[in-house]
Amino acid sequence: MCYISTSCGKKINMSYQLYRNTTLGNTLQESLDELIQYGQITPALAFKVLLQFDKSINTALNQRVKARVTFKAGKLNTYRFCDNVWTLMLNDVEFREVHEFVKVDKVKIVACDGKSGEFNG
Repeated sequence: MCYISTSCGKKINMSYQLYRNTTLGNTLQESLDELIQYGQITPALAFKVLLQFDKSINTALNQRVKARVTFKAGKLNTYRFCDNVWTLMLNDVEFREVHEFVKVDKVKIVACDGKSGEFNG
């Protein structure tokens, strides 16, 4: 979770917004933009929908995903730790699940603290 401050100084609790850049998140944002453009919803309502999407996707991934995947990289290209978020750029990466194996040339991993569910930005 992260927090944003409103104009009155009140902090609003938010979930990570990482999943807005997925196909599902992008499609939702495009649909909301279209609804705003046609005057069917307000920008404030669209913002609330996006906040709920952030919260719901984070909760679902935390509670429903049980699969474990291991990976090994030939090279750690770059790494960064900022605002309690790790960003790793890896080359020649092998991913393994029980009976599955995938090898890719390049991977970007963005990792947030999933145990506390909170981000203090």
